[in-house]
Amino acid sequence: MKQLTAFIFLAIIFIACEKKEKETQSFTYPKTAKVDTVDIYFDTEVPDPYRWLEDDRSEQTAQWVKAQNEVTFSYLNNIPFRDNIKQRLQDVFNYERLSAPNKHGDYYYFYKNDGLQNQSVLYRKKELEGVPEVFIDPNKFKEDGTISLAGTSFTKDGSLFGYLISEGGSDWRKAIVINTETMEQVGDTLRDIKFSGLSWKGNEGFFYSSYDKPKEGSVLSGKTQIHKVYYHKLGTPQSEDQLIFGGESQPRRYAGGYVTEDGQYLVITAAQSTSGNELYIKDLSRPASKIITIIGNDENDHYVLDNEGSRLLIHTNLNAPNNRIVEVDASNPTPENWKNVIPETENVLSANTVGGKIFANYTIDVKTAVKQYDMKGKLEREVELPGIGTAWGFGGKKEDKELYYNFTSFTYPPTIFKYDIASGASELYEQPKIDFNPDEYETKQVFYESKDGTKVPMFIVHKKGIELNGKNPTYLYAYGGFNVSLNPTFSTSRIVWLENGGIYAQPNLRGGGEYGEKWHKAGTKMQKQNVFDDFIAAGEYLIKNNYTSSDYLAIAGGSNGGLLVGATMTQRPDLAKVAFPAVGVMDMLRYHKFTAGAGWASDYGTAEDSKEMFEYLHAYSPVHNLQEGVAYPATMVTTADHDDRVVPAHSFKFAATLQENHEGNNPVLIRIETDAGHGAGTPISKTIEQQADMYAFAWYNMGVIPPLAKDEQ
Repeated sequence: MKQLTAFIFLAIIFIACEKKEKETQSFTYPKTAKVDTVDIYFDTEVPDPYRWLEDDRSEQTAQWVKAQNEVTFSYLNNIPFRDNIKQRLQDVFNYERLSAPNKHGDYYYFYKNDGLQNQSVLYRKKELEGVPEVFIDPNKFKEDGTISLAGTSFTKDGSLFGYLISEGGSDWRKAIVINTETMEQVGDTLRDIKFSGLSWKGNEGFFYSSYDKPKEGSVLSGKTQIHKVYYHKLGTPQSEDQLIFGGESQPRRYAGGYVTEDGQYLVITAAQSTSGNELYIKDLSRPASKIITIIGNDENDHYVLDNEGSRLLIHTNLNAPNNRIVEVDASNPTPENWKNVIPETENVLSANTVGGKIFANYTIDVKTAVKQYDMKGKLEREVELPGIGTAWGFGGKKEDKELYYNFTSFTYPPTIFKYDIASGASELYEQPKIDFNPDEYETKQVFYESKDGTKVPMFIVHKKGIELNGKNPTYLYAYGGFNVSLNPTFSTSRIVWLENGGIYAQPNLRGGGEYGEKWHKAGTKMQKQNVFDDFIAAGEYLIKNNYTSSDYLAIAGGSNGGLLVGATMTQRPDLAKVAFPAVGVMDMLRYHKFTAGAGWASDYGTAEDSKEMFEYLHAYSPVHNLQEGVAYPATMVTTADHDDRVVPAHSFKFAATLQENHEGNNPVLIRIETDAGHGAGTPISKTIEQQADMYAFAWYNMGVIPPLAKDEQ
């Protein structure tokens, strides 16, 4: 690709742009300067007039962000019931939340949030019924809660604890190790760790992964290409860490290492993209042992589930799109020697081990069923779950006699159950006390027809007895990519939408993992349009069946889901009244040039792959398909200044182009969170503020006064 860029910046002055001739334009946007950047793809010229917004370090970009936020928050501040929504969100969030306990050494560790704490606190106690003490309080890392706990790892005896911290929501991490008795730090703080956990080798040290920091450009947007697995020995400087895998001689975009529970094997996974991986093992009991290849290509997904001595249990989708579990001896572990332990079925399988058992979690039409097997694959029982919904947490140590699992659904708050492995009996361990009555609501699952006739499932949640009159504010949320499944889960913030007469709809689009690898592949690369068609068809189903109408429909999604919303509003600007593209991938021609974006090529393809692939991407890329003079939905783009997963330039360029081309009186705004990232670790206070702004924006633009505000009118 040849670039014909003239990066000549005149003074960029932010002034109000002239009102469009139509009297419907009710306010003005900051004027965004344009440059004459043009890229050439297969003899096709593609202008990129807002390329300068990709520089997140420049003063011009900072001034643009400031000007856009001033317009956005000026608008939001004038919504009369915005404060009512924020107050109600604070009320419903203000309840105690606990995690399941995990035993390490002499202590049981668990997380607790008193209600409105920005970050959950890690506690411990010596007995399950004992008095807990604070172990790590992330709220003390920084007063505003923008430094979060981003990963933890105990040694097998529980004497050492390693943890990762994220600053401002960044994917770059620091690692700290402390002695769990003295609480004193052991060794130096490790820096520049990314896309990694910590996996201990005894008490001597641990494995972790990282990239070299970008030498040029922004640390937050610079491309990260070559992942490296290191071994860090406690008490030595990070500069002396041993490179185990990756680097210039073994370039992989993603590489990770974890140690089996018995400490015998280091398992290494490596990949060039987010789908598929190579698989290797190294025998740690023999210091001179070499790394052995199990799978030398990344065409399928595999991981070592567990081991019994040299007998490896491997979870794989090789020749099994819905996954299976196989066994093989570590001395000769390649696929021709694999034998089924739990064969593939018509339902998607994920699995864990605990207490010397395999727990197989099956997804059946997006709902959970769990079966308990012995380590040879003999079925022992199906676990009785509290209802129809989503269950997780069936994992632990070999010596465990019991486990703690979570169960939830759209109207069933996450509840912890204690499960006896020998008898199969479950008992309630912890249930949150929320200002919410699930008996007032109902959930149904429908199967609607997409454009090509494919049946797509969708959950619809609302108050019982709601009138299907086409006027119900409806929040349509989806993702549709990267083999990610959207299961029935509870959302505290969603309470406010539902209790005020709103409908929540969640379709399970192609591109996700709800029906295995075939469903995933049907929404990738040259099939990506299927995802948008599925989403559009979901909106049409809701309108056709009088749940709502275009005037009362909001479409929403984040990351790959932000791309989904961006593509939908450019292809069908008439479908919805409101659009919320969050931290979206909006420039499909350049996404792979930032951070780890190149790893998404297995789902998207790249503009350099072929002329056909370029034309396909260009045809739906949101930033390239906004048309002059089109009335787009009332839109609030959301992003964050520290998002180094999907860099904010995607949202900046989309918002600037949208404001330039949009016709009509619907506001098209961008809300840029500061000192925050892609979403993980976001303080509760920021979560509440952003959700309040989104609900206020939606109801206000639908012309709806929610019941919570009517007493104020």
